[in-house]
Amino acid sequence: MSCWDTIADYALRSQGIGERLLPRTDFTLCQQFTLIGSGMIWNIYFGVVALLSGFFLATAVAMGKAVSNPLLRKPSEWFIFIFRGSPLFIQFFFAYFVFLSLKGAYPFFSPLTSAWAGALVVLFLNTAAYSGEIFYGALQSIPKGDTEAADAYGLSGWSRFRRVIWPTMLRLAWPAYTNEAIFLFHATTLVFFSGFPATQQRGDALYYANYFADKTFNPFVPYPILAGYFIILTLIVISVFGLVNARLNRHLPQERRKPIRVRPQIIR
Repeated sequence: MSCWDTIADYALRSQGIGERLLPRTDFTLCQQFTLIGSGMIWNIYFGVVALLSGFFLATAVAMGKAVSNPLLRKPSEWFIFIFRGSPLFIQFFFAYFVFLSLKGAYPFFSPLTSAWAGALVVLFLNTAAYSGEIFYGALQSIPKGDTEAADAYGLSGWSRFRRVIWPTMLRLAWPAYTNEAIFLFHATTLVFFSGFPATQQRGDALYYANYFADKTFNPFVPYPILAGYFIILTLIVISVFGLVNARLNRHLPQERRKPIRVRPQIIR
């Protein structure tokens, strides 16, 4: 079988398209690159959807934690504390047990026992908690002069938040939020090694890398391939977030703009 045939058979296997059976013997580099790359579709799906949805919840949680009303502040504080204080791996196990227990009594929870929905909920809540704390710190760091200028222009309520508070909060929080996005994509590798099963061996990139490592007794081929894919994904995330960062800082003088740079020493 040529490499092109392998790509045609296995490129979308993680989505249930193409060859159903995994290769059993005579593993080639093309097979490993293709199947691990196929599994990356799941990692990208989990990361992108959780990040986009968690962004809005994180903003609400940060605003809730910043208010003086304890009815809003306490739930936000406990939400952040619980999801930041417990390991993500345990959250996956606990969520799967809860969804599985509720599945019998309430059929509505049936889809949540599958990784595509249940694990996504866990990642969504987890990143919202971490991002909410980042945004809260940025809210506390907004220069007093910015809010005084908004008051001087007669801005209040929603207009004040939308035109002054929110953009300034994002500008201050964006470098740290970029790191959170990178960590979130890395955390997606835990999904199929937690309680959520991989249906018909349709796992993510780490699932396939582990499969090849077990079959060949040689982890020094599939795992570096997996690392290479995630390094490329990390560079893409940094580039996209860098463009957003430039947009958020477009009003600043050139010497005060701080572009997001690739710093391997701070990427875990």
